[in-house]
Amino acid sequence: MPRILVSDPLSPVGLDVLDRETNLEVVVQTGLEADALRTALESVDGVIIRSGTQLTAEILDGQPRLKGIVRAGVGIDNIDLAAATRCGIVVMNTPAGNTTSTAEHSIAMLMALSRNISPAAASLKSGAWERKKFVGTQLAGKTLAILGLGRVGLAVCERAQGLQMRVIGFDPFLSAERAVEHGIDLFDDLDRLLAEADFLTVHTPLTDQTRNLINAERIGKMKPGVRIVNCARGGIVDEEALAAALEADHVGGAAIDVFETEPPGDHPLLADPRVLATPHLGASTEEAQESVAHEAAEILSRFLLRGEVRHAVNMVPISATELEAARLYLDLGFRLGLLLAQQNQAQRLEGIRIDYRGEVVTRSTRLITASLTSGLLGCAFDADVNLVNAELVARERGIEITESSSPESGDFSTLVRGTLITDTDTDDVTASATIFGNQFLRLVRLGPYQLDAYLDGALLIFRHLDVPGLIGFIGTILGRHRVNIAHMSLGRQQDEPGGEAVAVFNLDNLPPPEAIEEIVEHPEVVGVDMVLLPPAQSPLPWLGNC
Repeated sequence: MPRILVSDPLSPVGLDVLDRETNLEVVVQTGLEADALRTALESVDGVIIRSGTQLTAEILDGQPRLKGIVRAGVGIDNIDLAAATRCGIVVMNTPAGNTTSTAEHSIAMLMALSRNISPAAASLKSGAWERKKFVGTQLAGKTLAILGLGRVGLAVCERAQGLQMRVIGFDPFLSAERAVEHGIDLFDDLDRLLAEADFLTVHTPLTDQTRNLINAERIGKMKPGVRIVNCARGGIVDEEALAAALEADHVGGAAIDVFETEPPGDHPLLADPRVLATPHLGASTEEAQESVAHEAAEILSRFLLRGEVRHAVNMVPISATELEAARLYLDLGFRLGLLLAQQNQAQRLEGIRIDYRGEVVTRSTRLITASLTSGLLGCAFDADVNLVNAELVARERGIEITESSSPESGDFSTLVRGTLITDTDTDDVTASATIFGNQFLRLVRLGPYQLDAYLDGALLIFRHLDVPGLIGFIGTILGRHRVNIAHMSLGRQQDEPGGEAVAVFNLDNLPPPEAIEEIVEHPEVVGVDMVLLPPAQSPLPWLGNC
């Protein structure tokens, strides 16, 4: 009989779900220290946790019985995903349970901010009666900009439209058709979106790309008096820049539920009467706690009793032999997805077409497709995008994935080609890659150009006219800036000089911005991109070092 450990306080609603399953044994032990937790996990098949339990690599390693972990909530920072995957443990969460409560809290903060409810209440309780001091602004007719249109962002949109607000949004991974369905005026340019906002609310994950996304420069481009709401993640809005903009009266107010450091301590934003702050209450409702507990209990019981996998955030378990056979192909797909994503920064993604040729068709192309998609979408979402959920994430965003396969090998024994379908009339972004030998991943085609470049590290890609002296010119610039060229590959569209061409330099170190500027200024250079890929033979992000 499968045995489940509940290691953090869980709503009785979730425990009732487990108790109704007569084929499960449930043990509730909360507040366990690391050694006791490790011992307790040795005798269970699954565990339900919240934020209190820390499942480190040391605790997860050597747990042959443990098959599944369910986090009652969204965040999985307290689980070592790489370790769980190495051990064949499926990690699942409950992404939908907090959506309504977080969206409602965002709207509550928005309304309280617009009507100065917090300072007005404090003033009245202190004995004052200052009606003129706290004149607010109505939301109806105002423009709400939503940065990030995932589950919570769309839920906020629906409620804001009920308040008769105009909703505009920015999310490169939401299709134009899906935006129309939700009545959102979708922007391709973040700065243009911000310039039209009376209110801004952010609902993106915190990644290297979104950290301080709303910074001093972008705040400066917004309307005087704009109000900013952050109930997503601390660090998306630059807190120092926001405090300075409030001090300068450029920002009219802010509502903050999350901070870069929590608790925030003696924070300058907390001293400003125009800032409404709450202690990370977005999901703190009875209903949300009951919802995630109910969902977590159902997910784990169905997984253990029926083999059903829902909301997994790491790779499904496969044998070590299968993993070893698939690893190189998964890595090829992942790196190709990363490259395509960085080549498509200005166009809205509507679909991805993946063509398999040669020996690769004997492998699990669906896994390779998921790996490529995870590289393409990996930096855009709260949940980790990986083999299990990549295609679902794409489908939810209206991004269509299509595959074609042919055993005909052509020039290469294996070839994987990815083509991004965008909403513009320009040429689609396409790239092809292959495997040389048993370990070398190579980029062999970029758009119409054939080449042979290493698919790892820093790639300087520049499109240019094929004229004498240009490669030497660029090499001189890089040398002057102490940037070493590890490998160089050239491709041109025709077999004679003078036409359009592309060059890929694999670099040992990143060139400074001024070096890129010098290259761009050359009259024969059409465009320059820097693409950053993992070093050669790096582990896939959802496999760790296994």
